[in-house]
Amino acid sequence: MFVLISVSLWLISAFVRRSKVAKTAWRGHNLDALLRKAFQLPALKLDHSPAKDFSSASDYLKDCLQMLVLRQSFTRILPALLILILVLSQIISLAADVPTATDAKLLETGGAAKSGSKAAATIEFKIVQYNIRWRGGEDLRELIKVFKNDEEIGGAAVIGLQEVDRNKKRTGNTNTARLMAEELGMHYAWAAPPKAKGKESEEEETGVAILSPFPITDAQRIVLPHPGPGGRRRVALGATVHIGQNKLRVYSIHAETRTTNEKRLEQFKAVLDDLHAHQPKHAVVLGDFNTITGKDVKATSSLFTEKGFETPFPNDKATWKTFILKLKLDWLWLRGLEAGKYGIDKKIGFSDHWPLWTVVKLKDESAKK
Repeated sequence: MFVLISVSLWLISAFVRRSKVAKTAWRGHNLDALLRKAFQLPALKLDHSPAKDFSSASDYLKDCLQMLVLRQSFTRILPALLILILVLSQIISLAADVPTATDAKLLETGGAAKSGSKAAATIEFKIVQYNIRWRGGEDLRELIKVFKNDEEIGGAAVIGLQEVDRNKKRTGNTNTARLMAEELGMHYAWAAPPKAKGKESEEEETGVAILSPFPITDAQRIVLPHPGPGGRRRVALGATVHIGQNKLRVYSIHAETRTTNEKRLEQFKAVLDDLHAHQPKHAVVLGDFNTITGKDVKATSSLFTEKGFETPFPNDKATWKTFILKLKLDWLWLRGLEAGKYGIDKKIGFSDHWPLWTVVKLKDESAKK
């Protein structure tokens, strides 16, 4: 808005300051050609920088404006000025909507560096959901061992994680998802939200991740609507896990804590919209949903049930604790999958959350090797 006001003021001042010298200088120019040039500006290749795109566009618009001011009457100039301002506003809008290089860096995928062979396709496999609360150092090493050997959450085919750091001092600037994938012989995808506006820290926000011994493709970073305190954002990650010839669409969500139930539901709907665009036969939506109150739990359960999802976990089972307070914050929803054994592994104490796990099988067909 500030830019548009500034441009408008400049347009008016240019009209007032027109001179005979300028008239002479611009007399030989082709007005129609300049106007056509201006109207083509929205199709110019953007530089992923609103400031640079604005500068390039405004140069053309200035040329066009000067022609109008110097050769036309005010009554004919005014409509053209309005059109030029609208064109400029469209360019600024397009530039702002283009993903920046920084945004692109907040989505990362990688292969199973230490995997000696491909994972065998199966119709029955384990899924784990865990908010690891940014574990690093020795805790992270121990957690990796748990994912290998624990009776309940060990040996999973799909792992969804939240609060996964990549470039933060508190975890030694360790790329947590990559390290875990390398040690577990898995593929991974990781995503993080943008930094809040005005935040001067070079550190990234904590992110979410999906790990699997099966190939992962089509990773999609979803910045959730409705910022939290201080403008902070939360993110979800969607990715397709290939189990034999079957495709499993998986989402890992870290929803906002301090917001209304209605706004949090809209964050979940943003994920479900992305899921709808893929139309998979099999889907998993898991994560830290931050459903603090009974109302939050009930509304979230209703939303996913209406969309054809099922979960083996009762609504009254806590997944998070602090001192004597226990809440159901974490969820694991299934569609096109049948849940068998399941549990909440309360002996795992790396985080204030407990990991959820379930063994599932494909409902409608066997995985093909």
